[in-house]
Amino acid sequence: MVSRRGYLVGVLITLVMIAGTSVAGSAGPNTGGSASVDIDRKISNMSLKEKVGQMFVPYVYGESANTTNPADVAANQEMYGVNNAEGVIRKYKPGGIIYFAWSNNVNNPAQIANLSNGIQSSALAQRSKIPMLISTDQEQGVVVRVNEPATQFPGSMALGASRSTEHARTAATITGQELKAMGINQNFAPDADVNVNAQNPVIGVRSFGSNPGLVSDMVSAQVAGYQGGAGISSTAKHFPGHGDTAVDSHYGLPIINHSREELNQIDLPPFQAAIDSNIDAIMTAHIVVPALDPSGRPATLSKPILMGLLRQEMGFKGVIVTDALTMEGVRQQFGDARVPVEAIKAGADMMLMPPDMDAAYGGVLDAVRSGEIKEKRIDASVHRILALKAKRGVFQNPYVDEGAVNSTVGTSQHKAAAGDITDDTITLVKNDTDTLPLQANSGKNVLVTGAGGVAGSQADQADRSTLGSLAYQIAQRGASTTVYETGANPDDASITEAKTRATNNDLVVVTTNKAWASAGQQKLVQSLLDSGTPVIVVATRDPYDIAYFDSAPTYLATYSYRAVSMESLTRVLFGEVNPTGKLPVDIPAASDPSTALYPYGYGLGYGG
Repeated sequence: MVSRRGYLVGVLITLVMIAGTSVAGSAGPNTGGSASVDIDRKISNMSLKEKVGQMFVPYVYGESANTTNPADVAANQEMYGVNNAEGVIRKYKPGGIIYFAWSNNVNNPAQIANLSNGIQSSALAQRSKIPMLISTDQEQGVVVRVNEPATQFPGSMALGASRSTEHARTAATITGQELKAMGINQNFAPDADVNVNAQNPVIGVRSFGSNPGLVSDMVSAQVAGYQGGAGISSTAKHFPGHGDTAVDSHYGLPIINHSREELNQIDLPPFQAAIDSNIDAIMTAHIVVPALDPSGRPATLSKPILMGLLRQEMGFKGVIVTDALTMEGVRQQFGDARVPVEAIKAGADMMLMPPDMDAAYGGVLDAVRSGEIKEKRIDASVHRILALKAKRGVFQNPYVDEGAVNSTVGTSQHKAAAGDITDDTITLVKNDTDTLPLQANSGKNVLVTGAGGVAGSQADQADRSTLGSLAYQIAQRGASTTVYETGANPDDASITEAKTRATNNDLVVVTTNKAWASAGQQKLVQSLLDSGTPVIVVATRDPYDIAYFDSAPTYLATYSYRAVSMESLTRVLFGEVNPTGKLPVDIPAASDPSTALYPYGYGLGYGG
């Protein structure tokens, strides 16, 4: 049996060997190489429709490429006028497909591998015979598309709390290896945003932290893990930096009012680190940055930002992919047929998830035929896209072994490594009454309550929720546990019931999930503190929650509600693991956000 620490050491030795033998810009292990593909000849033999198709990355409904499931067929018909992925590929010749749970693409590893192979078969059956980039957003933590049995990690901010670039690289290597085994050859990760706004509604724990140096180091480590360790494409997002906004670009158009000096100091260094690490792709943000482009255009549609800054100043030569074109942040100024045209003119290579594929595809074709966009401009993007596919070996090895998926995805070694890494992320912020560590086999009655969440998709129903997972782990240490989930917005009746239950228990563990944005959660915690029963507060997402109930004597941050985080949290609660995580952000005071209630780098341990 390989120990968890032993497995980590083995992974790191492998990575060191890779780093020592590769050259700048190399494709990494088992990825072929662009020299074996005549890209210019490929492009010269492609029609305009085929070339424009390569610049789009739609989603499709269905768990197989030729699905006949009535719901999936209906959804595809409504979106594209065809039945399934095979039809989408025949109609548009896209360069990529992106997977989601809500589009019924990611039900289990074997199914995903079969879907990927079907998509590649459909792509290679077309006249141009160009394989597909198959992508997803497997950032880990709060943004996960492929759930268990795939190995789960606690996410970027948790890794930032560990301060370990080795952990970041290992997490990316394992995540990338598992994605590759399922036929996913591009991950839209890591998040390179520097989260300097505690009320950021869309980034938060998706960021490694608020320190540009830390974020840069972690981004570089993850690029090395995805591309060097796993041999899949990595994509840094959201350029030029989405970390200081109080508006979610899914629903509005954020404005980043950083000066050029602030951008240079805060937002841009992680992206430069990614570029210096030879990252394959960078995703744009639907944000307005007046210091870079005073026109009011979002970065996705801004030539000064994409061509002037990213290409010319920062030297990026890879693929520029837009964030989803379904998001309101990019749809406020132009219609759906026009947005892709403006994105291409700004410098984008691939258009992600247009809301009206017929309009988007037709709009670009019309722009080229009218001369508004030169065909050589299309050729330049297609060259970058095909070069990326060649670099990652997609031309040479488009298919995966469906029978071998389970030998890579969710192995005991991978999960053990995830557990060890997560142990180093838990941050103890307050322990004023020395409640921690708890004693095992105490026989105490413990109420586990709070916001809850989905910890994973384990077979055991009781272990699927965050609270259920946590209660199970605590019970394994000899306590008698009950669970009462109040939700993220508890009403007065739920709060009263939770307080009543608290008075009938010896200890309360309450989880919060973005309580800084929920008056109900804040009221719940305060009511539990008033119950007279000892209370341990655990922030299972943003660490900023403590600012809204600083009277809580015991407070920990896990940055994640995943089962792996609940397991590590429990080990910390019972003193099996000494907490070593350090805050990767400042926690500002609720009454004065300019004052740090708990500063970056803060974190307690159990003596010693």
